[in-house]
Amino acid sequence: MSVRYPVIAGENQSGLPFPAKRRHFQAAAATVQCRGDDDRQDACAKLTWPRAGGANKTNNNRPAGRTVMPMTRVLLLISIILLGTGCAPETPQTPVAPAPTGADLRDYLNEDLRARVEALKVAVATSPTTRENSGERGRVLYDWINAWALSGGYVPVNATQAVSRIGGYGVPAPADVDELVAELRLHDEQPDALGTLVVAPGGPFIAGQPATFTQTYTVGSAPVQPGGGFLIAKHFNANHGEYQVRDPGGDNYVAITSSNPGVGFSVADFAVAGMHGGFRGAQGQLVFRVSGAALQSGDTVTITYGDQSGGGAGLWMPDFNSDQMPFPVYLDLDGSDLWLSLPIAPVTVVGSTVANVTGFSPSIVAPGESFELAIRAADQYGNRAQGDIPDWQILDNQGNQLAEVSTNDSAVALTRLQFSQPGVYRLQVRAVDGSISGEVNPVLVKAEPVNRIFWGETHGHSGFAEGIGSADAYMAFARDESRLDFVTHSEHDVWMDDSEWEVLRRMVQKYSEEGRFIAYMGYEWTITQSQGGHHNVLFRTPEGRQRVPSQLYPVLSRLYQGLREQNDTRDVLVIPHAHQRGDYRLSDPEMETLVEIMSAHGTFEWFARMYLANGHMVGFVAASDDHIGKPGLSIPKSSSLAQRGGLSAVYAPTRTTDAIFDAMKSLNTYATSGQRIILDVTVNGTAMGQRAAYAEERAITGTVIGTAPIQSVTLFRNDRVLRQWNYNDAQGSDLALGFFSESYPYHPQDNPRGWRHWRGSVEVSGATLRSVELTDLHNLSLQNVAIDPANPNRFSFSTLTRGDQSSLLLKFDGPSDAARLDITLEPASETGSGPPQLRDHQRIPGQQLSLLAADMDGDSLVLPVPFDDYQDTITLSRHGAMPMEVSFELTDSQNPRQGDFYFVRVRQSDEGLAWSSPTWVGGSPPR
Repeated sequence: MSVRYPVIAGENQSGLPFPAKRRHFQAAAATVQCRGDDDRQDACAKLTWPRAGGANKTNNNRPAGRTVMPMTRVLLLISIILLGTGCAPETPQTPVAPAPTGADLRDYLNEDLRARVEALKVAVATSPTTRENSGERGRVLYDWINAWALSGGYVPVNATQAVSRIGGYGVPAPADVDELVAELRLHDEQPDALGTLVVAPGGPFIAGQPATFTQTYTVGSAPVQPGGGFLIAKHFNANHGEYQVRDPGGDNYVAITSSNPGVGFSVADFAVAGMHGGFRGAQGQLVFRVSGAALQSGDTVTITYGDQSGGGAGLWMPDFNSDQMPFPVYLDLDGSDLWLSLPIAPVTVVGSTVANVTGFSPSIVAPGESFELAIRAADQYGNRAQGDIPDWQILDNQGNQLAEVSTNDSAVALTRLQFSQPGVYRLQVRAVDGSISGEVNPVLVKAEPVNRIFWGETHGHSGFAEGIGSADAYMAFARDESRLDFVTHSEHDVWMDDSEWEVLRRMVQKYSEEGRFIAYMGYEWTITQSQGGHHNVLFRTPEGRQRVPSQLYPVLSRLYQGLREQNDTRDVLVIPHAHQRGDYRLSDPEMETLVEIMSAHGTFEWFARMYLANGHMVGFVAASDDHIGKPGLSIPKSSSLAQRGGLSAVYAPTRTTDAIFDAMKSLNTYATSGQRIILDVTVNGTAMGQRAAYAEERAITGTVIGTAPIQSVTLFRNDRVLRQWNYNDAQGSDLALGFFSESYPYHPQDNPRGWRHWRGSVEVSGATLRSVELTDLHNLSLQNVAIDPANPNRFSFSTLTRGDQSSLLLKFDGPSDAARLDITLEPASETGSGPPQLRDHQRIPGQQLSLLAADMDGDSLVLPVPFDDYQDTITLSRHGAMPMEVSFELTDSQNPRQGDFYFVRVRQSDEGLAWSSPTWVGGSPPR
């Protein structure tokens, strides 16, 4: 797998989706050095972090809009580039072998590209890259990177993204070009310069538990001079323990030794922004600088993660499993701050003992049809469980046992069932000993179904971009664990090279099996919102498909043009999303037939409605945008991807490549927030996503089969609520305290508003509180509630919302009619990935609020909590019994217009959501 270059903190160009790659060094040498193996116990234990305000090797006083390279790095780059050209600087530089010439040149470049690459080397050696020539040089560099990758060469982590800044964003990046030319030339002409990095042991380690392992670097032909060293980076998505070098008896201690007794190490701090640091802002990363003697070819350096020799438990591993958990290491050969990428040597992390279980079945089957039921055992973090897995019982609606399933200690077990009579079946999975139980998604047994519901993921990532895990594991997870019917692995084009594209093609071909599991080839066109915003591109078939990348097609109209030039539009599907806002003013009606309405980034109903308001005929899908290789079963792990990922539902006759793709192209879809809710809506008998003949009277009918009790169904006509059906009987004393925040952008052409964090305390008077619980249990790392042990009528809470509602369920001993809730909201800042460019995340002040149950108008009380022109709310409502299945109907004949459209939003008691694609009446589609 190619891994890439860290984005180093520095100037952050406005409008970029990712931080610019500039290098700021802030370090001070530690007062105690660590030398050799013999001195490790005495010296390494005394390593300390440098004080803030250490030596800064870059020019922090450079004018805005300019990038100034440190002179030491300029000299190093010139020395590398001039090798083999007959020229060399007079100052001593890192020794490297002379560049091969003529027949010695490697043959991974064709004749034309070899000539252009050699000309680029000479050009950079003659004069550093400038703003004016960075575009021309960047294009050659892009072709060079892709050819190097296809040959099996190791591509620096951010090489393609650096080029995208030039070609895609129009941001001159002279230093990026020169640094990458220097690094690629080193690989091109001295492939053994950087040596090797080996991890031992490679796992498996248990998620959320401490572990110890080493990475050993064997020096290549290029020595590591005093002042050079090793940057021990942390992938921003890997939530393992924070490295520390202060306390050898503490957890997460990192130590370093060398086979060369003359070599010592001092500790420094290097500010890194990007996937191997702070993704949206620089964060200090651990650096070990070489002191004393130089490291020579064949010397080894061993980095111990979670060193236990001083009594520490080890390094606490991430709480999610992965076949390729990265622990990046970078190398500086001579103290010039030119950090060179070492191939990542990943470890394997697996789940722990079983803590919960979930069942997956088809949503629609025919009477008497045999179907497969999959049972997945998971640990406390949602990972595939390991160890002793119990055998399972399958129970029906009435608790009768239908089957017993032997697991043979496999976390995923399969069985087959069938039902002879039509109806809705709700199954339960229970351990034979009764210790663990879980639910299965509802099964609708329907006579002679024309279409089935197929569940899929149209937007997810792995380690090819800024995520974690292999492409192979991504596909296997979608097929075997989340039990999807179809999937797309949509990596960011700014981080993808041609070799990785070919790997994705092979994965699609490997995993697709007609009738069982369909994989679609695709990618994410990754451009700033001012140039069109992020769009996922899916192809019907993998053969012969080439991406139309943002590096070469940097505005939305050019993406459409490039896709049309290379493909039949019937074979291409384009899906925009909101957190890096797609430009809803533009759409290609033949390719862009769907819009992503929500993901783990937030709920963006406004975004889909803006496409409709601009006259585009689009249906709705939802996705996870998962970044840890868990498509279709995404669990929140950060304050950006802070809610459960969504799912796309497709109505199609068969589970085949063409049937599902045609259904998506034809808008036969609906979206959910991750729950496999069954939803069917028609207007005058016309299915969702379609256009009915014009009629002045419109009969809207629908059915919802929920995965939890159904709270409400809201019917929209065009952009207004036409009717809302509420199914809460509001009996009893339970109260729901709900928090809601808007997510639309403050400025119309900006990215959406970020997450609003709600945290503070609630004190109840006038009633006796028995318990408080979260209604949505899928974000326990970012949401919590706790009753005060000293005051049972007081509790603290923390939750967050972005276009959706999060609720707390309050249960009482006795009546709650006289309950008073005094709420203290603490100050909090908005957060979120894809941050607004025209309005920064805001700091929201704290405030005191009170709610009285007696003031509820009917069954609820809505308290506006406005901020910055946003109409956020806190709602207090009765929480009673609700049905699991509902049907609704309405006839609308008021002021009919050609082209009116209707869609519904479903809300469950667990805050699960579903949206039908619109149905149009009359009018004509865009062409």
